[in-house]
Amino acid sequence: MNQPASLPLVASLLDAPLPASGVAWLDTVRRENRESFAAGGLPDTRVEAWKYTPLRALGQRQFASGDAAAGVRVVDPSTLALPGVDGPRLVFVNGVFRADLSALDRLPAGLTLQPLSQALEGDAQPLRFALSRHYREVGDAFARINAASAVDGVVLRVAAGTQLDVPVQLVFVGAAAEADLAWHARNVIELGEGAGLTLIEQHTANGELAHLATLVSDIEVREGARLRHVVLQGAAIGASLIRRSSLRLHARTRASLHVLELGGALVRHDIQAELTGDDARLDTRGVFMPHGRQHIDTQLAIRHQALNTVSSSNWRGVANDRARGVFRGAIVVAPGADGSDASLSNKNLLLSPGAEIDTKPELEIYADEVKAAHGATVGQLDERALFYLRSRGIALAQARALLTAAFCRAMLDDLPNEALREHLAALLIAHLPA
Repeated sequence: MNQPASLPLVASLLDAPLPASGVAWLDTVRRENRESFAAGGLPDTRVEAWKYTPLRALGQRQFASGDAAAGVRVVDPSTLALPGVDGPRLVFVNGVFRADLSALDRLPAGLTLQPLSQALEGDAQPLRFALSRHYREVGDAFARINAASAVDGVVLRVAAGTQLDVPVQLVFVGAAAEADLAWHARNVIELGEGAGLTLIEQHTANGELAHLATLVSDIEVREGARLRHVVLQGAAIGASLIRRSSLRLHARTRASLHVLELGGALVRHDIQAELTGDDARLDTRGVFMPHGRQHIDTQLAIRHQALNTVSSSNWRGVANDRARGVFRGAIVVAPGADGSDASLSNKNLLLSPGAEIDTKPELEIYADEVKAAHGATVGQLDERALFYLRSRGIALAQARALLTAAFCRAMLDDLPNEALREHLAALLIAHLPA
């Protein structure tokens, strides 16, 4: 680990005032996580989980704490709309809840949706378990500072047996400010037994900025519940965005995750899923597409802990210019998780000689009668397919774009919301190199 005192980033984060909630247990948790961050500092490349994502440049930067003007920064509401998504919406600008941009006036029965700041002002006790977590791994620096510093975020609960017909949208806007900012948000999401939810998580930018944002989401999916989670990451090209999503799937649950990673300068998403109940199933699909000097890192860790659990993961990366992509997919089938079925695939395209993608599939099996497979490839476009298209009169650039778009779009084919699916596909095409 680096020495904390030598890094301007660590010093600026520790100089920020520690938020006081007036809730004794929460203030204690915040203080202890901050002390852990101060003692450990940032991970370096000797930490396996950060081997391909050096933090040297970020560590030399300093950030102001929070945004006192976040509540009045001008954001066009039309830029937050997504086709096929017309339901409750919670919006945060530089980590601050914006009621004027949100849509909370007609919440469906069985849905509780409010900013974390308001939930803590009411009855904080139901959040104690989720917010009392301590992060003890050497690579958990950003989760620690998030646990210490986040004062807002999302509290979302779906009551047992409630099937929501409309998707819920969470929007995190990075807005240009007078200085580079550090802001943090924390999400607590729970689906009751037999509940159903489609959740749309959107990261977007308003102006040019180079902020640092951290987001930690704890998602609990109770017995027999169904979750469909779509993540569209389009942060500002100069922003650093560090996220962690932790999922716990109980018996007979079904959860799917579709992720598009398009924006940001330095982006990392740690996805940790535990299949703790018999017959739970998790499907993940994702595309990361860095260009220029972007660095996009996805860390996927799935742990099978119960009988007859299933996970299916299919991720694709496309890198251009001097961009770098990182994908680590780790699957563990724990003792006693007999009958598990786990598959992981990561296919990648390099569109220029200076681009790089590092992929590392991992598989550990400690149970019997298990089906498991994993694989990863890094290569260029199929020359035979290019030749076929060009022989039909299609220009080389257009042929390359068609093949790349088809390669990525396959990750969206099982998304049932047609309008949203087509919109995401159009974003992928627009993000392709000219």
